Amino acid sequence: MAPLSCSRITMFSLVLFVLIIGSVNAQLSTNFYSKTCPKLSSIVQRQVQSAISKEARIGASILRLFFHDCFVNGCDGSILLDDTSNFTGEKNALPNKNSVRGFDVIDNIKTAVENVCPGVVSCADILAIAATDSVAILGGPTWNVKLGRRDATTASQSDANTAIPRPTSNLNILTSMFKNVGLSTKGLSRIVRCSHNWTSKVHNI
Repeated sequence: MAPLSCSRITMFSLVLFVLIIGSVNAQLSTNFYSKTCPKLSSIVQRQVQSAISKEARIGASILRLFFHDCFVNGCDGSILLDDTSNFTGEKNALPNKNSVRGFDVIDNIKTAVENVCPGVVSCADILAIAATDSVAILGGPTWNVKLGRRDATTASQSDANTAIPRPTSNLNILTSMFKNVGLSTKGLSRIVRCSHNWTSKVHNI
């Protein structure tokens, strides 16, 4: 069997990340919305497919958006919140400003879901499903995503500045960041190894 390319290893490593950190809450369930919003999966998948058909790169961007959300106080959708008079959010934190994208896709999905299941599905879950669908549509692995996340009601730019890994972070810093969210260094080592040889590809993820 031919060895996996660095770009594919990087995607698999990020998938491993979202599988672990995106499902750490024991209350999550794959059938959480089976009665309250049974068409949720098809609605999200249709919207993600539409977005990727217009721009394939947006799929990787949605996965990266989820990655950045999960690194700051868990996968709670806090990265989606705009600044308010009470807090400065994560969108303009240094690792995110002019970098993370896909907010409009998540907004469109939320609107489509609300039209069918108003007030039922959290934005945090929509982002998790969209990331899952993005990976599958782009040819990566598939899995049953666990749902039931609660949306954050606040966000912290300072937390995002300190918690999200940056391209300039050295190995010790990256190792510490991954340990802080309960992850081993196995996936990290793959990402770092690939980033040295395929910097532009990894940064685009």
